[in-house]
Amino acid sequence: MSDHTSHAPAEFTAGVLVGSLRRDSICRKVATAMAGLVPAGLTLRPLRIDDLPLYDEDLDAGPPPAPWARFRAEVRAVDAVLFVTPEYNRSVPAPLKNAVDVGSAPHGRNVFAGRPAGIVSLSPGRMGAFGANHHLRQSLVFLDMPTMQQPEAYLGGSDAMLDADGMLRSDAVRELLTGFLAAFGVWVAGHVAVPA
Repeated sequence: MSDHTSHAPAEFTAGVLVGSLRRDSICRKVATAMAGLVPAGLTLRPLRIDDLPLYDEDLDAGPPPAPWARFRAEVRAVDAVLFVTPEYNRSVPAPLKNAVDVGSAPHGRNVFAGRPAGIVSLSPGRMGAFGANHHLRQSLVFLDMPTMQQPEAYLGGSDAMLDADGMLRSDAVRELLTGFLAAFGVWVAGHVAVPA
C-alpha cells in the first residue's frame, strides 16, 4: 500500500550577521527590508555581534565569556547564515571578522561548519563592496560553509537606497533582493538535512 501522505514544505531559519554596528547602519536597514522579501519556508533571524569580546584563545581555556556562549548557541540554532556587510579597507569590518573567529573556535567546535551561507554586500560606491564580499568568501571556505555562488548581490549606491522610513526606494533593487532570497531559500533547502 503506497503512502500518499502530503508533507508541509520544510521551514528553515537563516541567522543574519550584519557587519556594521552603527545605529543608523544602512546594512541593518537593508537586512530588515530583506526580511519582508523572503520566500515561503525561509525566516531571517538577526544575530547580535556588537557585544562579543575580541577573540582571545586564552578566554576559551575555561568557561567562555557569556556573549560568546550566547552567540555560539544562536548560530547552532539556525539552519543557515546570511551575511550583510559593508566594506572597510577592501575587507569586512572588524566586528564581523571577530564574530567569524568567535564562532569558529575553539578548535574542532566550529559552529558554522556545514551551514549554508549567502552574502549581500553594499557600499555607497559603484562596486557594491566587492572586495569585502570576496574576502569574506575566503574565510567561509575554511569554515566549511557552502556559500551560494549565484546570483551575486553587490549593491552600489547604498546611501540612496532607502527612504526615510527604511523602505527600499528602487523596484530594481527590490527585485534583485527578492530573486537573491528566492535562490538562497533553494540553496539552503538543498544543503540542510531534513528529518524523515
